[in-house]
Amino acid sequence: MPQFYLPGPWETQKPTTLNPEVAHHLRVRRIEPGETFPVFDGRGQVASAKLLSLGKKTGEVELSAIRTDIHRETPYAITLAQALAGGDKMDWIVEKAVETGAQKIIPLQCERSVIKLNRTSDAERAQKRLAHWQGIIQAACEQCDRTVLADLEHIQNFEEFLQSPATSLKLLLSPDATVSMVSVLSKMPPQDVILLIGPEGGHSPEEEALAQAAGYQKVSLGERVLRTETAGIVAITAVNTVWSLGS
Repeated sequence: MPQFYLPGPWETQKPTTLNPEVAHHLRVRRIEPGETFPVFDGRGQVASAKLLSLGKKTGEVELSAIRTDIHRETPYAITLAQALAGGDKMDWIVEKAVETGAQKIIPLQCERSVIKLNRTSDAERAQKRLAHWQGIIQAACEQCDRTVLADLEHIQNFEEFLQSPATSLKLLLSPDATVSMVSVLSKMPPQDVILLIGPEGGHSPEEEALAQAAGYQKVSLGERVLRTETAGIVAITAVNTVWSLGS
């Protein structure tokens, strides 16, 4: 039985009302009153939900066995700072980043980004994209049994992003780098890490220089040049693989 996202706060003393989205999912799954299914609140809490009633737009459940379960979360936080990509590539990136373990996703407007969402006139369009990606995060967590929703930050300009203070390990992925990402990770203890991924065509030389001045190490994923929608997912997997093997 798949788990369903049910936002908190939860109560055990009285029935919990379902929002229209959850009610719709239950109807699609043909879950009937009296059946029990797992739910999570996106903050690490899980519970068993017994369906009491289900209407066209809402319903009620009775929650039990509420507990904390974050065993699928890593002790270090992976942030994917991803340059905006064209078409439906960002949808795929967000989904796979959640599945592979990213705790935070930051969409970046870069010099070579195909789509532009950082202008004042693009504000409404940008908000719609963010809401769409938030839905993808939720669905991906339901699918892969994560109980903590990945954070999705607002779309930032590249320079704005670099000004944000961060004590994490900062890695700039570039096919031109002479140092491998694996060699850097293998010398470091597991810790919070930011993976900076460029758009189609990569970061401009100016952006790479700014990032390095802000403390980013330029690293490579190997001899082959990966697409922007591939690089971040491979990098997240590499982090988890190297640090899990070393633990």
